[in-house]
Amino acid sequence: MNEIPNSIEARDRAYQMHPLVNLKAHETTGSLVIDRGEGVYVFDRDGKRYFEGLAGLWSVAVGFGEKRLAEAAKAQMEKLPYYHVFSHKTHGPSVDLAEKLIRLAPVPMSKVHFTSSGSEANDLVVKLCWYRSNALGKPEKKKIIGRVKGYHGVTIAAGSITGLARNHASFDLPIDRFLHTHCPDFDSLALPGESEAAFSKRMASELETLILEEGPQTVAAFFGEPVMGSGGVYVPPENYWQEIQAVLRKYDVLLVADEVITGFGRTGNMFGTETFGMQPDVMVVSKQIASSYMPIAAILMSDGFYRPIAEESDRLGVFGHGFTASGHPVATAVALENIRIIEERDLVGNCRARSPRFLAHLRELAAHPKVKVTRGIGLIGALELHPVGDVGRAGAAMAAAALEEGVIGRAVGDSFCLCPPLIITDSELDEMFALVAKALDRSDPAG
Repeated sequence: MNEIPNSIEARDRAYQMHPLVNLKAHETTGSLVIDRGEGVYVFDRDGKRYFEGLAGLWSVAVGFGEKRLAEAAKAQMEKLPYYHVFSHKTHGPSVDLAEKLIRLAPVPMSKVHFTSSGSEANDLVVKLCWYRSNALGKPEKKKIIGRVKGYHGVTIAAGSITGLARNHASFDLPIDRFLHTHCPDFDSLALPGESEAAFSKRMASELETLILEEGPQTVAAFFGEPVMGSGGVYVPPENYWQEIQAVLRKYDVLLVADEVITGFGRTGNMFGTETFGMQPDVMVVSKQIASSYMPIAAILMSDGFYRPIAEESDRLGVFGHGFTASGHPVATAVALENIRIIEERDLVGNCRARSPRFLAHLRELAAHPKVKVTRGIGLIGALELHPVGDVGRAGAAMAAAALEEGVIGRAVGDSFCLCPPLIITDSELDEMFALVAKALDRSDPAG
């Protein structure tokens, strides 16, 4: 690529190490510089407009350029730009947001703890599970079960729960105590003639076998996204969560609902937990909590989860954990305003109203000869392409073609994922999918 010396592109290649790229290749290819955003669109430095078909990273619910969030950040920055919540200190925005989350929770929750990202939050939940097991006099009950293709973050513990090879290779992950059961990918894993209900029962049976092989007394928790997002958008089949939860209850295994992508309206309810009738002991939320305008995540925990932890901290004299930015006043103030916007504008209702059109567009693309299957719910979906050559080539070619057409999506293996801002309209959906269809026609994995 032709770069102007000392341009943003040249300096980016010279100085910044990027996530989720081939770092060596990036030294040559460089980055697309996004300069500004407005609604469901972002614009590069040349002024080219793109549909942000992934809402940033599954996260910008209210769209780009929302002035109310900028104003909330400015007001809080001027009043109290930073304070911590260590050692019996607090401030208004963190208290207000914690109370709001407890009131919004679809199942009874007792306490909220804030972090800056979903990875940090899931990592801490693992620590809390271990701490709690020790508090209960069950020091052997420490194993954590995730799922193949599940995504829970990239820290050492969260990366170990994650079930993606790209996040494990050469990082020496997963570490000990972390196990994985099957992804509920009905389209690929169902036996001939197997119904969704029967498939779900088999998935639960395989989970039960894993727990019994390991020893129920050693298994502390099961982590699951209501809808698996970053692994390729896998929507659970009929009765899946009911069957899984029955096994977890039978063997006293905690359920942690990772709502980092599904929280705050993505599936057509405020939380994916509601959509699928889940009864988690812990919920982890991030991304759409502040539309990613500020880095913030929250752990919501039931009283049954929290109480032994509190008792153990009393025995020890202190709860020996904390992050500098936990409950940051600016982040919590922005998250509160973001949730107000979601509620006032009924963006959860907009998701439900727009979802049939979104899913109909996906089904239309399923007839394309390059498409193997499509998946989706609410305003999150994927089209999985027939593989051509190495796994991932078809997905990468599709993402590249979509970018040229003016749509930013996400390639996960040979799946092309879409997750637009919750503010999207019918006409914007139609225009976005028309461009996706053009990209599908022209994508060339062999090129």
